[in-house]
Amino acid sequence: MSIIERAFSIHDDALQLRSRRSSILAANIANADTPNYKARDMDFTAMMQNLESKQQSQLTLSGTHHSHITTAEPSDNPTIKFRNPLHASLDGNTVDMHVEQARFSENAIQYQTSLTFLNSKIAGLKLAIRGQ
Repeated sequence: MSIIERAFSIHDDALQLRSRRSSILAANIANADTPNYKARDMDFTAMMQNLESKQQSQLTLSGTHHSHITTAEPSDNPTIKFRNPLHASLDGNTVDMHVEQARFSENAIQYQTSLTFLNSKIAGLKLAIRGQ
């Protein structure tokens, strides 16, 4: 793994997952008035741990004997789960607009934070390349 891949890999993965989560949360907000719509979300922490374990498993040695212990391959597809509503709705819709807006805003801030970290990594690499 090159220095550039090591510098960007975790933030690149985080940005992709945050972007996907933004789409899911935006769909929840857009369907707030749709009868029987079930609010969805993904567990960002679990997905990042899944990606990290996948990257680590790619770096481990392969077994040379049939009795060696192997690890299960993590899934590439983020598991999208349905959210339990805080309040019951007569039309079966589980979207709570305040919760969705708060989670969308929180996700947007965390997305921006990942971009800030990437920018600082790029600035550090530029500094190292220039030798100043």
